[in-house]
Amino acid sequence: MQANETSSTLQFGDTASIAPAERPLGRAIKRGMLNRCPACGTGRLFRSFLKPVDNCAACGEDYTHQRADDLPPYLVITIVGHIVVGGYMMTDLVWPLSTWQHLAIWTPITLILALLMMQPIKGGTIGLQWALKMHGFNDKPVEAEAAPAYGDRTA
Repeated sequence: MQANETSSTLQFGDTASIAPAERPLGRAIKRGMLNRCPACGTGRLFRSFLKPVDNCAACGEDYTHQRADDLPPYLVITIVGHIVVGGYMMTDLVWPLSTWQHLAIWTPITLILALLMMQPIKGGTIGLQWALKMHGFNDKPVEAEAAPAYGDRTA
């Protein structure tokens, strides 16, 4: 073997060893909120208003196991509630309006804000789950058969 040839075997501690892919939390949430795949940033995340795609068209990331069920509506209710109640209270201090006038102002604002915020917040939630490797987004393949739970009997 000549002195300038390199060996093809890897030793412990080499920089070419396989490392888990980096998943920055902020970048994943930002990509999800922009309706993009948290993994690659190029593929679309939703096929309809709130229905995520099964797989990313660009990188093939699987989204069938995501669990963004209840958190996005709770976050939207909290954010919109603070905006609307704060706006109502500030408006009521400056201009004394009747109840019907407040309803005419704040009901459409509430509905529009809720509809505009729902998809980005759900995308951010999916990005959060992907970055934290929650609900099947881990690097390991999911095992087909799980161990029986405590108290389960096998025949």
